[in-house]
Amino acid sequence: MQIDAIYRILPSKISALINKEKLKELQEIRIRTNRQAILKYDNEEVITDYKPTEKEVVQILQMLCDNSIYSYQTQICNGFITLYGGHRIGITGSIAMKEGKVSNVNYISSLNFRIAKEVIGVSDKVIEFIVNKKELEINNTLIISKPGTGKTTMLRDIVRNISNMGFTTSLIDERGEIAAMYKGVPQNDIGLRTDVMDNITKSLGMKIAVRCMSPQVIVADEIGTKEDIEAINYGICSGVKGIFTAHAGDINELKINENLNKLYEQHLFTRLIFLEKKGKIKNMYILDKNMYKSVDEMLA
Repeated sequence: MQIDAIYRILPSKISALINKEKLKELQEIRIRTNRQAILKYDNEEVITDYKPTEKEVVQILQMLCDNSIYSYQTQICNGFITLYGGHRIGITGSIAMKEGKVSNVNYISSLNFRIAKEVIGVSDKVIEFIVNKKELEINNTLIISKPGTGKTTMLRDIVRNISNMGFTTSLIDERGEIAAMYKGVPQNDIGLRTDVMDNITKSLGMKIAVRCMSPQVIVADEIGTKEDIEAINYGICSGVKGIFTAHAGDINELKINENLNKLYEQHLFTRLIFLEKKGKIKNMYILDKNMYKSVDEMLA
């Protein structure tokens, strides 16, 4: 998926703000009611002169929803909508609750455009830790980092790599960011042997994949709920390997999340890969004799 496709889906007032020479470096576009729009590139933040009114913010969202906000209501209640190409728009405002669930977002005040990027080859260095080439087997892997550091980009390329290496892969693409499906066709390169389910919860998608698609590997982005962990246990106990991502800065932060800590204590993953900015590897841990040891420690 070419990043310049973002121009075709953005309102002209916003696309006019983008420096075309730095388009490949664009990460986010922040739109806030009556405040200056901000563009975030790889190495700089640009505060523009554009201050959208409340009416303009709603009009922008209306346009992104093909002039039918109602048809996107479920996505909006989940806090985001996904556009053609896998670009995701975060939405905040006055939240209406019903029976403990979000029923609507009133008075929308902020939009966060997160630009999807396909970086072919970004996972090449980590593949040797994920794939046991001697035994032709995948190591259960958890990729961990803070938000906005390239987890999804890394995961997308891992899917491409393992799929092309011969592993039948089920990709549970809940938000439609990884494969960027359009009328059933992935717009990103996710490999030859990848089956995609998008716009479905990760927990349900994983269970359906195990029962119906006979995958060797299941992949999902940003796990963390109790239901996710139950589905991962179900999949791995069924003999399916798993590659997932989660939010945390280090092992201590990972263990703070009660659900993720269960996976950690069960030693369900034999590989833990921590990322920093732009998908750069920060730390890698390998499960060895029921202990997680850093790669540096094992090589010492």
